[in-house]
Amino acid sequence: MKIERVLAPNPGPFTATGTNTWILDGDGVVAIIDPGPLNRVHERAIVARLGERPVAAVVVTHTHEDHAPLANPLAETLGVPAYGFGAGPGFDPDETLADGSRLAVGTVDLEVVHTPGHAEDHVCFLADRVLFTGDHIMGGSSVMVEDMTGYLRSLARVRRLRATMFYPGHGDVIEDPAGIIDWYVAHRLERERQVLAAVRAGASTVPEVVDVVYREVDPSLHPLAARSVGAHLRKLEEEGAVRWSADRVVLAGGDVS
Repeated sequence: MKIERVLAPNPGPFTATGTNTWILDGDGVVAIIDPGPLNRVHERAIVARLGERPVAAVVVTHTHEDHAPLANPLAETLGVPAYGFGAGPGFDPDETLADGSRLAVGTVDLEVVHTPGHAEDHVCFLADRVLFTGDHIMGGSSVMVEDMTGYLRSLARVRRLRATMFYPGHGDVIEDPAGIIDWYVAHRLERERQVLAAVRAGASTVPEVVDVVYREVDPSLHPLAARSVGAHLRKLEEEGAVRWSADRVVLAGGDVS
């Protein structure tokens, strides 16, 4: 098994150096994982890297615009199916993936692991002992989370896989999977404590919580931070720690009328 990276030319505050498109080679037959944004220069770079190798599939970890829109046109160019957990903006899978399903890529089986949290349709792909993590776990940073309860559950599931390497959707290859999972869990629980402390101190809206908890973060990232704060508040509400109504949040037992 061989793994190659083709970096998409879409660097930015939300994508780091760009989207990692991974080419998984199972003894001469390949799969393309996360072809990225609709960019013809990137498409040509992927096709050039393939050479004459036959392609089994184009697959996406989730349907965010920096990962999936090139999948359908690239799959059409190569004459293979595009696979994903579901449809999304700019992407409609030819074949739908399910948790636990497998795709044969030459001599390698690519196993689908549903990991909701960053997005409901997010999946990781396990090949032997390595995991393609998409945006579930990124190299060099934390991630935006939509469903915090689901995200922490997905991190626990990934831990049980005992992968030896992570190949993320952004950033460098991760050689210490257990260590990065520990960091992610600790980071999210610390953010939860900070969010709850901000509410206790009088922050009553998501923007107010963001201003307190993410005051050291580049303001251009605050819109993504707001989504993670919302995910933390929903988890805290599920656990009975806060009440959240009409965009106003208070400690449990407080008046949100």
